[in-house]
Amino acid sequence: MEIREKRIKGVYEIILSPNIDKRGFFMRTYDRNFFQLNGLDREWLQENHSRSEKKGIIRGMHFQLAPFTEGKLVRCIKGAILDVFIDLRQNSESFGQWDSIELSELNKKEIFIPRGFAHGFCTLTDISEVVYKVDNIYSKDHERGIIWNDGDLKINWPVLQPILSDKDMNNLTFREFCSQYGYL
Repeated sequence: MEIREKRIKGVYEIILSPNIDKRGFFMRTYDRNFFQLNGLDREWLQENHSRSEKKGIIRGMHFQLAPFTEGKLVRCIKGAILDVFIDLRQNSESFGQWDSIELSELNKKEIFIPRGFAHGFCTLTDISEVVYKVDNIYSKDHERGIIWNDGDLKINWPVLQPILSDKDMNNLTFREFCSQYGYL
């Protein structure tokens, strides 16, 4: 495993190292000692698996309010996605900034996103599957989202007319988030 900090502090790209032979490959996707040595040790409380059937689906930008904010470890196991995260942390020098990374079954990368971020992704292929660990429990009452095409954030999505859930079509603008909650 190799680790690189992204442009936004506290977010880390993790490059996995498959052992390949004539049978296929074996790959460690999580190593507690490696994460501890890099200051990223978490107790993962839940693991989720998402499947999207079409290219151009956006899921996001999701977050949970305190005390249910979540850190995530995200990996694409089939197809490809553009994974996007927005810094909503109090007193962060990158508050309101976003960054992204392509995750795919071919590039064997994952992304560590700490608590205090909105998170989402866009499918780049038909049939995309994403597995992600979270370090807090889900609370429907604390779940919120920021609209995918927010005019202030100007996220550079690879699709102009995405497929969205009804819930994601009605997410808050970034300004509404700031007015109602301020930060995570």
